[in-house]
Amino acid sequence: MPKIKFYKFQASGNDFVLIDGRKLTHQLKWRVLAKQLCRRRFGIGGDGLLLIGKSKLADFKMSIFNPDGSEAEMCGNGARCVSLWASFQERNNLPKFETKAGVIEAQVKSKFNLNNSKNFAQVKIKMTEPVGLRLKFNLSIRGKGIRANYINTGVPHTIIFVEGLEKIDVENLGRVIRYHKEFSPKGTNVDFVEILKDDLIKIRTYERGVEKETLACGSGAVASAIVSTYQQELIKSKFTIKVITQGGEILKVYFIKNSDKIEDVWLEGKAYFVYKGEVEI
Repeated sequence: MPKIKFYKFQASGNDFVLIDGRKLTHQLKWRVLAKQLCRRRFGIGGDGLLLIGKSKLADFKMSIFNPDGSEAEMCGNGARCVSLWASFQERNNLPKFETKAGVIEAQVKSKFNLNNSKNFAQVKIKMTEPVGLRLKFNLSIRGKGIRANYINTGVPHTIIFVEGLEKIDVENLGRVIRYHKEFSPKGTNVDFVEILKDDLIKIRTYERGVEKETLACGSGAVASAIVSTYQQELIKSKFTIKVITQGGEILKVYFIKNSDKIEDVWLEGKAYFVYKGEVEI
């Protein structure tokens, strides 16, 4: 059986298997492989498979496959992990890479290599401009109305503002909203958000494709940070919002807001190299 090399990364507790597919000599069914490799206890385990491919638009291409085999358009924390990989594998601290959501720019802000005892670096990525903003609309959930918000930050996110975040049944309620007819046929990620200060929020996310709550979601942190400024009706143009993830890390989201137009969006946090290995397929 052939063997392929892989890397394991995590960012804010979002963990990924990364494979460089550019030089593989045999064809692989990546959707099937993602299901196998991402299975916890039975595979390597992860919230997704990151596949590096060739690109005519950028340094390389990043494809993201969820544990259920579906392909995602974008993943913020996955992009930060890919940026760290590019830093030590491609010797590129300013990589640009293609995704289904567009070209992502990155800045790896501290030195890192596989021989160092330090297994992480600070990584900042420029997201594609968000689209599809919808504010304060009603969703009917189990016969009750819930006030919801929506924005696409590379992938679709529905944001629900709550009090007492830790008491929310994220998996059950998130699953119902994820499959709600309002977001058919592709569905949505669901972020439950508690505003602590003007510039500080805490989130819990039900991730589409993973089909459960994860410890963090980069695109969800960006979506929640942006929509929180509308929820609070903050009147300024330049924002830095800190986002406390369920995994405990505080991410930073930077953006400029001009009315309903959001631009120059960046996500910053630590990305970690965990280990590398080979797997038979």
